[in-house]
Amino acid sequence: MKVEWNRVLPFSEYVVDRWEKAQFLGFGEKTSIYDSSIVMGDVRVGNNTWIGPYTMLDGSGGRLEIGNHCDISTGVQIYTHDTVKECVSGGAYPKETASVSIGDNCYIAPSCIISKGVVLGKSCIVCAQSFVNKSFGDYSIVAGIPAKKIGEVVISELGDVTMKYYEVADNK
Repeated sequence: MKVEWNRVLPFSEYVVDRWEKAQFLGFGEKTSIYDSSIVMGDVRVGNNTWIGPYTMLDGSGGRLEIGNHCDISTGVQIYTHDTVKECVSGGAYPKETASVSIGDNCYIAPSCIISKGVVLGKSCIVCAQSFVNKSFGDYSIVAGIPAKKIGEVVISELGDVTMKYYEVADNK
């Protein structure tokens, strides 16, 4: 691995085939998922999707759907439930649950968290270390804590892809 790919991985990555793991989980063709990834509950993933190391795909509170041709980068966490109200109320409230859907052709950058109930349209970009707690439409570029729309993906009739970022006002 070091000679051919110039990389060194945890031992389990040498003995667990990422594509076989994805197939075992019922994910789409040519999808891969690292051995260090945790998958819980109802998780469905399309074709040609890459799921990086140290990710959490939690479909225990509802269905988690990830489309075709997506990249779910290292350290991404996607949840279909939270226990905030249950915890702070001393158990008087139940955990809250809601499904999550990520459209085709989405890029989720490293260390993002996507919370319950979020729907991302197709061809979205979620910038690194963002916390996504609301839904965004097709071609959105989002960033921040909490995530806000900061631009859009533009695909021309010829198939050229550009990112158009919104102007940010000075905070003086």
